[in-house]
Amino acid sequence: MASKEAAAVTDATTQPEEDWEADRLAFCAEPASDDWARSEVILAGPLAKRFGALSAVLLDADSLYEAMERVVSAALRIVPEADLASITLRSADGGFHTPVATDEAAEELDRIQYQTGEGPCVEAARHERPGHALANDLAKSEAFPEFGLRAGRLGFGSLLAATLLPDRKSDLQPGAINLYSRRTDAFDGRAVDAALVLASHASLALAGSAGHTAAALKAVHLQRAIDSRDLIGQAKGILMHRRGISADAAFDILRRTSQDLNVKLVELAQTLTERHHELDL
Repeated sequence: MASKEAAAVTDATTQPEEDWEADRLAFCAEPASDDWARSEVILAGPLAKRFGALSAVLLDADSLYEAMERVVSAALRIVPEADLASITLRSADGGFHTPVATDEAAEELDRIQYQTGEGPCVEAARHERPGHALANDLAKSEAFPEFGLRAGRLGFGSLLAATLLPDRKSDLQPGAINLYSRRTDAFDGRAVDAALVLASHASLALAGSAGHTAAALKAVHLQRAIDSRDLIGQAKGILMHRRGISADAAFDILRRTSQDLNVKLVELAQTLTERHHELDL
């Protein structure tokens, strides 16, 4: 993310918990033309400042792809309970893909949902109006049993997804912004409110980019996605063969090792694929 964006989004005033709660209530309340005092609270509060900053950096984006990257980066600041963020979009045939994510682990978690056909991000992306889907204990989720179990094995406890609604005149179908946490019970009502407003901003960015189609957005992401996924897939295959483990277990080893070494997952995968004969796996 550009440095000016990071500064813009993080400049919001830090306030005590009770001030955040008061601001949340004011920010989410129905507007009243005669309530000038509340209007001042909304304009001055930390939520308003952060979303105002996000609006500015989205307007400054040179492309829809860049705008989406800025949305997911800002999401981790606006909803600090989230460890990872991604965006799900749907192609004309109804298929799902992830054009942007803050980490390859988010792409893998999205992929599992697309593969199993269940999960909050898939659920939210199927909505035809604003809404959200939440699982605060993934490993024990009754609504998403297969995905929840696999996400839990990968070390994630909660997922909050809010629906994106692009302009109906475009070829983009509804999508979702996905917020992942390694903790259970991570997302409360405040996080849901923030995610819904965040989704509104992302939806406006989609609607305001009429010159960009779903195919164009996917094409921009394609080269990076092909390179990173191929490398990660090769690294998983090496671990699966050498250790006799499942694909999920192999990915979990890569994820944990990348965290322990503070190295990007795709860089670790590249090292493994290029030097696996030299490494003790």
